[in-house]
Amino acid sequence: MKFQHCQLPSGLTLIAETNPAVHSVAAGFFVRAGSRDETEEISGVSHFLEHMAFKGDDRFSADDINRVFDEIGAKYNASTSEEVTMYYAAVLPEYLERALELLSALLQPALRQEDFDMEKNVILEEISMYEDQPSFTCYDHIMATHFNGHPLGQSILGSQDSITALTSEQMRRYHASRYHTGNIVLAVAGNCDFDHLLQLVEKHCSRIPSGITQRTIPHFNPQQAVSLLTRESSVQQHLMQMGPAPRGSDPLRFAAELLSVIVGDDSGSRLFWELVDPGHVETCDLGFSEYDGDGAWMSYLSCAPDDAATNLERCAQVFAEVNAGGVTAEELEQARNKVASRIVLRGERPMGRLSSLGSNWLYRQEYRSIADDMKIIRSVTQEQIHELLRKYPLRMTTTAGVGPLSNL
Repeated sequence: MKFQHCQLPSGLTLIAETNPAVHSVAAGFFVRAGSRDETEEISGVSHFLEHMAFKGDDRFSADDINRVFDEIGAKYNASTSEEVTMYYAAVLPEYLERALELLSALLQPALRQEDFDMEKNVILEEISMYEDQPSFTCYDHIMATHFNGHPLGQSILGSQDSITALTSEQMRRYHASRYHTGNIVLAVAGNCDFDHLLQLVEKHCSRIPSGITQRTIPHFNPQQAVSLLTRESSVQQHLMQMGPAPRGSDPLRFAAELLSVIVGDDSGSRLFWELVDPGHVETCDLGFSEYDGDGAWMSYLSCAPDDAATNLERCAQVFAEVNAGGVTAEELEQARNKVASRIVLRGERPMGRLSSLGSNWLYRQEYRSIADDMKIIRSVTQEQIHELLRKYPLRMTTTAGVGPLSNL
């Protein structure tokens, strides 16, 4: 594999990990635009705009985009998070140019009023669908509670009210403010020639306007909070907790990833053996999320409402034991093996490499090969885990729940 990158005169950044030994190629535009970049008045516009991208531009209709992607056998889609909107496609190498042509069209959609009005109904139905899923509602609620007053607390989907009130002109202004070359990284992984790729990008991406918008990254200090949404019809109680963890630029993020596996992986972790295996809960895990300027531990459990308080105490006891005693050498080695296997298995496909390539460059302007990732994971020591726990102990400041309980 070979990594190459350049910045085009327009300001667009192109990165590529080429590998002639594989039989596919994946390409994706990573746009620094997500719910944290919105205001309350346009909450949900980033995700709505992702949908509108597939409605076409002045060259391709919505039918054209989906039809041509299907004709070339592409695996294609898009996603929106708090910080990034991603448009991607994986194809056979001979169809890379066609895929890039279509992907570049997604970045400059026509945003026609009739398409906007139709898709608004789709978004409202999607919000309703997710509101029926307690785990999703719990996530939205804890993000809003933990990051109260901070941009990361803004909902990715928005609300029924914000989407209903949103206008196409507001969307056009938001698109113009975020979708320009300084805010976009084009990542490509797989079987392609970089010089030829550069020619294709210059040919098909020239319509993306130049410019850059700086993201506001305010200081954040979470406060203790408990907030429950009561749903008497729910059979289970869903509970999430959050606490401060390393930010996306902190070298301790690698230790944090391993610690989350040791404590809260879906099998073989401390939470699994203490809560899931004995049947105290249906599910219980701990994750680590890194953001621009911030990071967070997040735990999740679902159980019978009558057992909720006791199970939170069990979680707290697990966290306290880890904070006080750290982890064993055996636990760390098992976590290294798990994470290393996931890196390799995901990285054996160009589509699996794409997300890592684009995210690393968008957040940190760095490239890491699979070998680099493996070396970093293998080099994490118990001492680094102890340093992590000194700076970012498993101490949850925020609790949010969805279910029958009105208090804990």
